[in-house]
Amino acid sequence: MSANSPDPARRLDVVLVKAGRTKIRYAADLLFDDGTRLAVRAPWAGDGVRDFGFVRFERGDVFTEYYWRDRWFAVKEVRDGTGELKGWYCDVTRPATLSGTELVVEDLDLDLWISADGTDVRRLDEDEFEESGLTESDPAAAAAAVAALDELERLAREGGFDELLA
Repeated sequence: MSANSPDPARRLDVVLVKAGRTKIRYAADLLFDDGTRLAVRAPWAGDGVRDFGFVRFERGDVFTEYYWRDRWFAVKEVRDGTGELKGWYCDVTRPATLSGTELVVEDLDLDLWISADGTDVRRLDEDEFEESGLTESDPAAAAAAVAALDELERLAREGGFDELLA
């Protein structure tokens, strides 16, 4: 590499774990890491189209994902292939851990969707969370997960969500 070339983006593998198993693994470019919060960017890593009814994730979509080492959630800004903002998909997770080039995040089932214009804020997968048994197996984690979902929804509805990502 020549002295005038910028350093290549650091690549990480994002590893999403659910119920003790790897749900998905994908490569992402590290945008920043301040020791508490880090952000990565990656293309849609799913197979084909994922149509939720209120939003579609598909080939060409780009996710800028924010993770915290001290918070129980991750926020994924979703843009289409032209750069148009679709919205934010928020996962309730245990705090993220970075080990070498692996960013590991444990999904706790609860999610929140916020549309690009902020008018559609919806809680997702509360039934899956109840079925997971986390409230019985790890009551403290379950309480932290519910509190995280409540915090994200409050920020989306009352203001402060933009500051979270700034």
